[in-house]
Amino acid sequence: MTTPRFDIMGQALGDSSRNRMLCELMQGRAYTNKELASAAGITAQTATAHLRLLQQAGLVIAEKSGRCVYNRIAGPEVARALEQLATVTPMDSLHRAQLRKAGALAPLRSCYDHLAGSVAVALAQAFLTQGMLIPDSGGYRAVPSEQWTKLGVCLPDGPARQPFARPCLDWTERKPHIAGPLGGQLMTHGLKVGWYKHQPYKRGLLMTRAGTQALAQIMGLDPDPPKESSASCMI
Repeated sequence: MTTPRFDIMGQALGDSSRNRMLCELMQGRAYTNKELASAAGITAQTATAHLRLLQQAGLVIAEKSGRCVYNRIAGPEVARALEQLATVTPMDSLHRAQLRKAGALAPLRSCYDHLAGSVAVALAQAFLTQGMLIPDSGGYRAVPSEQWTKLGVCLPDGPARQPFARPCLDWTERKPHIAGPLGGQLMTHGLKVGWYKHQPYKRGLLMTRAGTQALAQIMGLDPDPPKESSASCMI
């Protein structure tokens, strides 16, 4: 019987600088060693050693493009595991502590390739309440609706190899947001049309006035646009 090497994973996660770099990579973007070193406040040489350990643990992969080497999260499964691992980290006063430590990340952020945070959780709840999503075999079945088109979502024509939408437990809200291809389309479309915008070297997303108005008109939500903050970032 093969025994999972939790010790290797624990070693990889047991450093604040490596946690900071993983947090940057949870945007779903790829960064060079130098860029991640800057984000973590360490030297490029130290960052290279940290990244090598993360690669050995299977959390990060490195890809060469021209003269540069770019690092990224090893895949959506790793991103989901990191997001959900954060839900069991020790906290001093549960939800309030989560929100305080998340800072500007709490309202809206990227969870690898999909939206997370209180806005994303509110969207997921609205989809279920309005019957646009129906729980099905551990995932969600999307019901045809004109609302999907307005949100930039194209529903699959038939059964897919993986669930089109699935719950991903949000580490600040402790409720599910939407992952899977549907979640990816929601974030991609929102960024494309300017509903949200990235913060440089931060996982947090800023919601624009257009995004606030769009979610209010399409889904009846009234999210408060996140404000920029220098708050620390957690996985």
